[in-house]
Amino acid sequence: MKHHVAIVTDSTASIPPDVADQLNICVIQLELKIGDQENDERRVPHSELAQAMREGTPVETGPPPPPAFFWNYNDAASAGAEAIVSVHISEGLSKTCESARLAADEVNLPVYVVDSRLCGLGIGFPVIAAAEAAAAGASPQGVLGVLDRRLRSTTQMIYVDTLEYLRRSGRVGRAQAMLGQALSIKPVLVLREGILEPLVKGRGPDRALKKAVRQAVSRAGDGQVDIGIEHFQYAERANEVAEQLKAQLPQVRRVVIAETSAIIGAHAGPGALGLTVSPAV
Repeated sequence: MKHHVAIVTDSTASIPPDVADQLNICVIQLELKIGDQENDERRVPHSELAQAMREGTPVETGPPPPPAFFWNYNDAASAGAEAIVSVHISEGLSKTCESARLAADEVNLPVYVVDSRLCGLGIGFPVIAAAEAAAAGASPQGVLGVLDRRLRSTTQMIYVDTLEYLRRSGRVGRAQAMLGQALSIKPVLVLREGILEPLVKGRGPDRALKKAVRQAVSRAGDGQVDIGIEHFQYAERANEVAEQLKAQLPQVRRVVIAETSAIIGAHAGPGALGLTVSPAV
């Protein structure tokens, strides 16, 4: 028996628009405020955001309001969905899941709100797998099973070119940020249980990113794997890292190179890179 399960995620998942359209994935936008200008993140050019951050203009991020979820959930119900699987950025980084749950309580069909405990393509690849299962007619529990396996097998790492922007968003202390700048320490962070934690570091970007690539290869396993490289105004380096990963991972199934969500960029800063390895379990 085929089922109709709708898939919803948010804009931090970095799913390519053509893939979202093909698989009927609903993408809800987080909000970004630069100075006194507030908008959906998709409407803010990355170059404008980067310049504002370098100039010290206040930048704030926010979850989608509950009505944004409510109307999209209602649209899914009207289209015949029997259930909705709604997968979002880690609750340790955003209140997006909270908004989704408030909306889920107001609709007349089951809505499974899932805290991915990840961000970027760390959400994107599992959501794509869940949408493929839904398109094949899987039950809500079948879709949730596919999603859970992919989320648990996926690793999301973030390289930052400076600790200053993480300091501004409260992710590191002032003394740690100043020390990193003085020694040219470039950290690579990992999302563990939904929280950013230090993974490796190196003096200068080349050393730090080589360590990140080694970590990615070690976590990819021996089977087929999807890899993603997201960047914030750093396309050349993203392509270099992608080539390094493809050379060392013989069973790469899907490669996505994309500019990161502006929301993630607003915290990580210009020059940041996200590396995702998601074994196709």
